[in-house]
Amino acid sequence: MLSIGWFSTGRGEGSRGLLSFVQERLTETGANARISFVFSNRERGEAEGSDEFFNLVDSYSIPLVAYSSAAFRRAVGGRFSAHREEFDQQVMDKLAGYEADICVLAGYMLIVGGKMCRQYPLLNLHPALPDGPTGTWQEVVWNLIETRAAKTGAMVHLATEEVDRGPVISYVTVPITGPGFDRHWESLQGQDLERIKKAEGEGFALFQAIRREQYRREPYLLFETLRAVIQGEIAVRGGQVLDASGAPLSRSMPHGLCLDRQIAEAMLEDPAKSAG
Repeated sequence: MLSIGWFSTGRGEGSRGLLSFVQERLTETGANARISFVFSNRERGEAEGSDEFFNLVDSYSIPLVAYSSAAFRRAVGGRFSAHREEFDQQVMDKLAGYEADICVLAGYMLIVGGKMCRQYPLLNLHPALPDGPTGTWQEVVWNLIETRAAKTGAMVHLATEEVDRGPVISYVTVPITGPGFDRHWESLQGQDLERIKKAEGEGFALFQAIRREQYRREPYLLFETLRAVIQGEIAVRGGQVLDASGAPLSRSMPHGLCLDRQIAEAMLEDPAKSAG
């Protein structure tokens, strides 16, 4: 049975949604896998959002390991970046008794240092295509608007010291033109984007439409990627992503495993969840 470690700050609804989606899918499909632990860099009582996340973890009877990065930051005088490796080592020490064949970064709001990347095969969910923008999801969406992109997506890649640029495992494509988008793009004509950012911010209709389509697909992408690992279609070993034959996936699929078909089928079968 594949043991999955789950790393999340657990800040809000998105983090809870990813965990519940994958946990319930693992149960519903009878997958030969389990989430063996959840790690959070917050502790109980630190924030309302993470406390709700911890309650969800408890409801699934998944072991929770919590270690506050905020408390650690205070202890080292606010110089967290200079002590990231030390924090990561303490996290790894706390997780030493837990099994993890593969780990997921799902709303984990810290950059992971090189030592932890080498210790665990860490799958990171990033809201852009393999050749798309880096940064936070907000930065990604604004970049897509600024460049007048016709499509976007999301990818799962292996976390490395190079942020958002480790070996790609899988991706899903999201069109952002056509019905539901064209009128928003038309409203942008002749407008100053910087003014829109200041006046409307994330409430801008085009911004919301793009993020909504990404957000709907991200849980499916994460689960279908894990299912590909469970079924042996891909493997992550020694800092590499391998195909079923054991060869580097990048040789046959330079941009990773395209899961457009699987995700479209899953969303059709599950209209209530995919409407999210």
